[in-house]
Amino acid sequence: MNHPSGKVYLIPTVLSPDALHTIPAYITAVVQRLKVFFVENERTARRYLKALDRNINIDELQLHLMHVHHPPDTALAQRLLREGHDIGIMSEAGCPGIADPGHLVVQAAHRIDAAVIPLVGPSSILLALMASGMNGQHFQFTGYLPVKPPERAKAIRELEALSQKKDQTQIFIETPYRNHQLLKDILSNCKDQTRLCIAVDITGVDEHIHTKTIREWKTALPELHKKPAIFLLYAAG
Repeated sequence: MNHPSGKVYLIPTVLSPDALHTIPAYITAVVQRLKVFFVENERTARRYLKALDRNINIDELQLHLMHVHHPPDTALAQRLLREGHDIGIMSEAGCPGIADPGHLVVQAAHRIDAAVIPLVGPSSILLALMASGMNGQHFQFTGYLPVKPPERAKAIRELEALSQKKDQTQIFIETPYRNHQLLKDILSNCKDQTRLCIAVDITGVDEHIHTKTIREWKTALPELHKKPAIFLLYAAG
C-alpha cells in the first residue's frame, strides 16, 4: 500500500477570544502553509486564522464543515491526502478531536495510513483538572449530561457513586445557558462532603476556578449564566 503524502494537523484554537497568547508560535507556522481545513464553524475559523496571521488569504483556502448536524466528508479528506494535500482540523474551541467531531477525519486518515500530527494547545478538560486539586491519575470525561431533569439527576448520582467507588474524578460540561440548572441539580443530588470544582472562562479575563464541598457551594452560588464552564466531581478521599 502506498502511503499518502498528505498529513493531518490537529490545530488547537483559543478557549477565550482574548487568549491568543495561549497558542504556541509554531501553530501559526503550520497554518500559514495549509490550504485545506476541516472546521466546526467557518466564521470562527476565519476569524482565528486572521488573528494568527492577518496576511493569510482566506479566499484561497478550502474550509470544509464538520459538526453534529454536518458530518465531515471523509471520502474527500482521504482523496485530498492521497493527492498530497496537508489538512488542518480545527475545533470551535480548544483541541480538535476532544469532545468534537474532528475525530472522524482522523479516523479516515488512519484508515489509509496517513500521518496524523497533534499540535500543542489549550484543553479546558486538562487545564480544569490540573487546577482542581482532584485525582489526576484516574479521571473520566463524560461530556454533556442528559437535558431532562430526571435523567440528569440520575446521571449525577451515578457519577458521584462511580467517583467514590473508583477514586475517580468525573468531568463534564454543559451549554452555558443551562449552567445554573446543572449546578442546582448537582447540589440537590450529591452528598455534602463530595467536592465540586467549577472552572469558568478558562484562560479568559474572567477566569476563576474553585473547588469546594457541596455543603460549601450551597452557601454561596457563583454567577455562571452564559459563561463557559466545566465541572469536576470528586467523592472519594
